[in-house]
Amino acid sequence: MLRWGRVEGAGVVPLGVDPVRAEAAGAAVRPAGEPVAWAQLGPLAPPAAPTKIVCVGRNYRAHAAELQHDVPEIPLLFLKPPSCLVGHGGEIVYPVGESELVHHEAELAVVMGRRARRVRAEDADRYILGYSVFNDVTARDLQRRDVQFTRGKGFDTFGPLGPWVDTSFTPRDQAVMARVNGEERQRGRLSEMIFGVAELVAFVSRVMTLEPYDVLATGTPAGVGALSPGDLVQVEVEGLGVLSNRVVAGPR
Repeated sequence: MLRWGRVEGAGVVPLGVDPVRAEAAGAAVRPAGEPVAWAQLGPLAPPAAPTKIVCVGRNYRAHAAELQHDVPEIPLLFLKPPSCLVGHGGEIVYPVGESELVHHEAELAVVMGRRARRVRAEDADRYILGYSVFNDVTARDLQRRDVQFTRGKGFDTFGPLGPWVDTSFTPRDQAVMARVNGEERQRGRLSEMIFGVAELVAFVSRVMTLEPYDVLATGTPAGVGALSPGDLVQVEVEGLGVLSNRVVAGPR
């Protein structure tokens, strides 16, 4: 059974309604049962069905440098399909036979709470539901071969997101990290982003309308690296949570 819930301590309080849409309609959001231990749940990517995932490329100078690319003068946008989403504890399926170089990319994700069109940067916070942790899994060889990003970024399970949406988190100078089999691969800080969250929300919303639960992935620091079937990849944003996923080999 699919349910919405509110994380409280080590458990989750079930909610009887979609909280964002209920509050937008002026309806009350109340508990719909007793708390359930987090360990007993199979969390989905929160939210499970955004209309789109908007990603920002080369938003850290060191990452642009490691890929031997120039730093963009304006945000470099691309889309990932919602079908790529997988939750905390889910599996990243390595597309065997199609790619030979799959990378992890640790990122902060912004989850929208209200429809946003031509939002001013100073008003961006009013449209944000909260924040989550994202892994922009990328078939780097296909990205380089195709030049554009759709195929290399768009495989099913190439968008781990979770473990929850934190509605009280404020991005400042927190660390962004990725570990593979316990070894740290990436470490950067949110303060190193070229374009900050408010600026990104304003820029994107001038191009396309952001709907409730749409996801905005804000870019990755330097240190992206290869994944192999069997790897356990953990992406963390300091104070926000750890997103863990195992890599498995897909069918040929």
